[in-house]
Amino acid sequence: MQKIIRIGTRESELALWQAKRVEKRLNEEGYQTQIVPIKSTGDIILDKPLYELGITGIFTKNLDIAMLNKEIDIAVHSMKDVPTVLPKGIKQAAVLKRANYHDILVLKDTEEFMAQPNGLIATGSLRRKAQWLDRYPTHNVEDLRGNVNTRMDKLEKSKTWNGAIFAAAGLERIGKRPKGAVSLSWMVPAPAQGAIMITVLEENEDIAEACTYLNDPDTELCTGIEREFLNTLEGGCTAPIGALAFINEKEKEVNFKGILLSRDGKKKIEVSKKVPLGRHKFVAKDCANYIIERGGKILIMNDEGIDKEFSIYSTKKLSEVQKKLLPTTVKVEDSEFIKIRFNRIAPKVVKSGIENVVITSKNGVEALLHNFTSDELKFKNIYCVGRRTKKLIEQKIGTVTHTERNAEKLADYLSNNIKEQEVTYFCSDLRLETLPKVLIENGINVNEVEAYKTTHSPSRIEEDVNGVLFYSPSTVESYLKENKTDIIAFCLGETTAKEARKYFEKVIVAKMPTVESLLESVNLHFVKN
Repeated sequence: MQKIIRIGTRESELALWQAKRVEKRLNEEGYQTQIVPIKSTGDIILDKPLYELGITGIFTKNLDIAMLNKEIDIAVHSMKDVPTVLPKGIKQAAVLKRANYHDILVLKDTEEFMAQPNGLIATGSLRRKAQWLDRYPTHNVEDLRGNVNTRMDKLEKSKTWNGAIFAAAGLERIGKRPKGAVSLSWMVPAPAQGAIMITVLEENEDIAEACTYLNDPDTELCTGIEREFLNTLEGGCTAPIGALAFINEKEKEVNFKGILLSRDGKKKIEVSKKVPLGRHKFVAKDCANYIIERGGKILIMNDEGIDKEFSIYSTKKLSEVQKKLLPTTVKVEDSEFIKIRFNRIAPKVVKSGIENVVITSKNGVEALLHNFTSDELKFKNIYCVGRRTKKLIEQKIGTVTHTERNAEKLADYLSNNIKEQEVTYFCSDLRLETLPKVLIENGINVNEVEAYKTTHSPSRIEEDVNGVLFYSPSTVESYLKENKTDIIAFCLGETTAKEARKYFEKVIVAKMPTVESLLESVNLHFVKN
């Protein structure tokens, strides 16, 4: 006798509609079913915004427990409510064909309020609130919780709201989308919005196989990309994150758009990318990293709140955009601790072309371009330190043969690959001995060309400064001329950190060689402490 598949679902009208949809499909495949309604925490607690509840999977947790207790065989979820990491022992069994993924605005009256300065709308979603305030910064947004019917009822009874935002799919599925509702196609939806997910115990292979008949491969692909993007950003219901992937059948490509905002909508970071279908494996991670590199993690942390006041000093000028990546509680001061002056380089140095060139900073590149046009620089092999140095070289001079994150690693690479040869090293009058020393020890002749001078220009910092940002060994040296070392040194790169460790007890190195990553390390330290 065939087992009856018990379908777990929330008790709301929309959730039951979705469960009945799954039931109908399974019945069509010849399976017997039974719907088992289960109340979720999200349906019980309606007096607090979702982000204040601090529960992962607030609409799915009780269904997960029921499944692990073997009270149900499968669970049917609105996929956007499901955490990106499923509980141990539970797996995704199928994703149904996606419905309308847009958000819509249900109006109380007309759209005229959108052009007015004092509009008032309602939503329980941080993502919708942030995007609305980004577009309409003078409007106000009030919290709206409950299932679809509860929220529609609250909107109808409200005497102050101009409208409320809903997922189009939810209202359309139960036949309650008003005729005058406005499609918010400009709003990036929640990851997997409009899709229905079925989960099953990993051990229930027969039940999982039954669900495969319901799976839509295109929806599975697109929602998978969106959820990986969300997971990489480490965001959930506490971060305003939107993501949308869709397949352009004509061009045979995957189109992706992602967005991260501050909760007040005043800051946002966007990304979009198109990749050929079949070569989309890394699109989610690439787009998430794009946002992270531009201060995404810092934006999330700032919204979560860093209640400690602290002060930092940067040994290099920060832009206003970079300063805004720090919490409002932080005091930021900065100045240029080193000054650069380009030297005159004799034409004969580059006239006949050079076999192997070594450049360890952007200043070296700029010094060369100060003396010569790009056409005059005929270098066969260029070796450099740092991603940004490489980018500048390839924009202005030519292809980089090899790059490393720091001078020590580059010295090791060259020692193993160009023995018995000569390199021309365009450097400063102040430079670390590491690279030339290692090369000479390994039989490589080093022709040093002093391309620029580095002058120390330190400032005395205040006693209340908690941490200093260093960008090169020279900034460390300059700082030491006027200041003490009983604070935290935040360093851009291991070479700078190595120099700082000689004098500072506490040294923290940025994960990536970018100013944004350095600022993120500042925030991470003060959040944990």
